[in-house]
This record gives sequence, C-alpha cells and structure tokens, in this order.
Amino acid sequence: MSYGGPVPSRAGHRVVTVVGPTAAGKSALSIALAHELGGEVVNADSMQLYRGMDIGTAKLSVAEREGVPHHLLDIWDVTEPAAVAEYQRLARAAIDDILGRGRVPLLVGGSGLYVRAVLEDFAFPGTSPEIRSRLEERLAAEGTAPLHAELSVKDPVAATKILPSNGRRIVRALEVIELTGKPFTAALPDPVPVYDAVQIGVDRDTAELDERIALRVDLMWAAGLVDEVRGLTGIRDGRTASRALGYQQALAQIDGVLTEAEAKDDTVRGTRRFVRRQRSWFRRDPAVTWLDGAAPTLVADALAAAR
Repeated sequence: MSYGGPVPSRAGHRVVTVVGPTAAGKSALSIALAHELGGEVVNADSMQLYRGMDIGTAKLSVAEREGVPHHLLDIWDVTEPAAVAEYQRLARAAIDDILGRGRVPLLVGGSGLYVRAVLEDFAFPGTSPEIRSRLEERLAAEGTAPLHAELSVKDPVAATKILPSNGRRIVRALEVIELTGKPFTAALPDPVPVYDAVQIGVDRDTAELDERIALRVDLMWAAGLVDEVRGLTGIRDGRTASRALGYQQALAQIDGVLTEAEAKDDTVRGTRRFVRRQRSWFRRDPAVTWLDGAAPTLVADALAAAR
C-alpha cells in the first residue's frame, strides 16, 4: 500500500464508523444507530464479503437487519483472494451513493485495514503474478519461518506486525518490497482523510469478551458451521476464505485432523488472539471514541458522539 495523488474531496460528508474487536457488539449498535440517524450499513468485515460464509462470520440474517439496508455483504466467491483495493472502490461507491440520497453511511466492522483504506487517501501498489507465484512456491516448499526471517531483514518493522504464521501477509509484504523497492511499512504514512468521519469504538472487559467469544463459537457449531463449510464449493482453493477463523478449524474437523472439541477450542484461542491484534490496531487511532459495549447507555452515548 502507498498513498497516491489527490482524490476527489468528500470533506463535509459525514460517515459514522463502528469499529472494535470481534464479539463486542458492533452489529447491534449499528442497527440501533441506523434507525436513529436514518443510516445504512456498509460492511467492513473482510470475511462477511464472502458468499455463503454466514454462520462463522456472525453475519446478520435479513430479519436481524430490521429493515436497515446493508451493503457489501456476499459480494465475493470463496475462491477469490482478499482484495483491499477492490473493496476500497466498492465501499466508497456505496458510501457516496448513500450520501447522495441524503442518508448516513455507517461503516461497520473489525477489519482495521479495510476501514482505513476507505476513510483515508490510500492507493495500492499492483501485484506481480511472477513475484507472487515465486514467493508462494517458496512458502509451500519452505514454510513461513524462512520467509518471515527474510522479511525481518528487509523490513524489521513490518515483521514485528505480521505474525510469523501468517504466510499470506508475509508473501504480500515481500511482494510489495520487491515491486516498490521500499519497505512495506512505508505504505502506512500519516493519514490523509477522504471523508469527514466520526469513529466510534466498541469494546468490553477482556474477561467478559472472552466469555462472549466462547459462547459465540459454541453457537456457531450448534448452528451448523461444519455443514456450512461442507457446502461451500471451492473453499479449499480460497487462499483467504479457507484460513478464516472457524472455517479453517471446521475443515480440519472434516478432514479428521481435529475433533469437534479441538476445533472449537482452537477457534476460541485464535479469536482471542485476533481480538488482541484488533485492539492494538484500533487503539492506536486517537480519532476513535471508545464506548463500553456492556453499558446500558451505549446507544445514547454513541448517538451523542455521532451528532
């Protein structure tokens, strides 16, 4: 990622974001705000972009949306890799359409890079099929450790921010470095806002959130996550979808690598680790107003922040 030239000014057009860690209560708050503000939701959860990935992503059903229009759900097949630049284009088009109709866009989700890509003047370097293929072949043959070690030499800052087990992000970082000749972290300079945004963060006490995550995972399996995964044609070929929390573990259960109990426990642990990374990302942004997702005054507090 890098910043490009000037983008069309959208200053003065208010966008309300609802961000924060998984299971904190973002979806429920966004519905309440949409009713109060005359808003429409633009999804900023990278896994809810995939068709058929409903149970494991806690995607709201049509009934649970309570008549509030939702944009950018179910737009990609599970075989497609994540594409933040394409998401940026689609999300801005949705937001501009909502604003043009005199409604309030609510950008809602826990995927920090996706939110930032929409709100700020982000331009993305292209990809090189040749470089990507070569790096992916190395990843398959050598595993993540040697590639992460290489990243540590070429861009130590990026290496500290990317988990040594996250092969997809390591490959992308190395690809960008080779394409641009610059550190991957050079792609994240000081933000230049595109929209006038009010950012609301929703979080909860860690112990409470841990309990909510464990309950959510139990409910996912009870609701039929494993059957959902069995029905997702091509998910094993999807570099992004197949690694999603819950889906990776369900695939391992289907393959007999994990028992159901092990798959659920691994999903809980992985989600709790992911929550720590989400907090680290969003808490660095001083523009986010943080609210307690368990507070009885949550909606009123969010409305006060949004107006």
